[in-house]
Amino acid sequence: MSSSNRGVALVTGASTGIGRATAATLVEAGYRVFGTSRRLMSDGPAGVTMLPCDVGDEASVTRLIDDVVAAAGRIDLLVNNAGIGLMGGAEESSVAQAQQLFNINFFGLLRVTNAVLPIMRRQKVGRIVNMSSVLGFIPAPFTALYAASKHAVEGYSESLDHEVRTQGIRVVMVEPAYTRTSFEDNLSKADHLIETYDSGRANAAAVIRKAMETGDLPQIVAHVVLKAATDSKPRLRYPAGKMARQLSLLRRFVPASAFDKSLRKQSGLPV
Repeated sequence: MSSSNRGVALVTGASTGIGRATAATLVEAGYRVFGTSRRLMSDGPAGVTMLPCDVGDEASVTRLIDDVVAAAGRIDLLVNNAGIGLMGGAEESSVAQAQQLFNINFFGLLRVTNAVLPIMRRQKVGRIVNMSSVLGFIPAPFTALYAASKHAVEGYSESLDHEVRTQGIRVVMVEPAYTRTSFEDNLSKADHLIETYDSGRANAAAVIRKAMETGDLPQIVAHVVLKAATDSKPRLRYPAGKMARQLSLLRRFVPASAFDKSLRKQSGLPV
């Protein structure tokens, strides 16, 4: 397709932050874009058709995909961006809270992908961009369950890409670091706080708060999504922003003991 008519894109979690910036960037690049929010909204990005969808609900996902196909006839690009965060020690969250997190961050992504794959398979072409994180390949004290959900996205995406390549479909990941969005403000808190972790949790929260102030703009991540969506020979992983690129290199080449020490220092933990 020409750059002025790149096809039909679907972006989940497009009401704010990275998702909103991504939807707007894709419109500018020539895509016909559908975006989702948990509740129907009238003030979405310019040129984006906003539709309600709760990725945690199978019926809601089915209605979404049916509506997009009825309106556009196809889906060429899926950007799985919808997600939630959780702050607290791993021990401080109940299994029910962990399940709620995974229901959105991993199983929500799985629901939408499973609904879109048959369409892409019929088309014999498609690109799926899964929003991962640097926490998909490094540890994250006091956001362990969020990191676990992103590690799950990484393993799933890499495996799925091998399965669907022969069908004309590619699966790639975008891995942002700290990004200036409302993510920090919307972090859920662990549902069973333990005094032992008060100091470490507070230090971790302060590190995140400070990093968010100087983090990348959502538009930086959005342009990496566009590159991941349009590369003729896509890479599996696309770190988004300077910090993400640095962390990706450090994780691969720095000895484990040195990386461990640096991570604890950066997280405000005793070395």
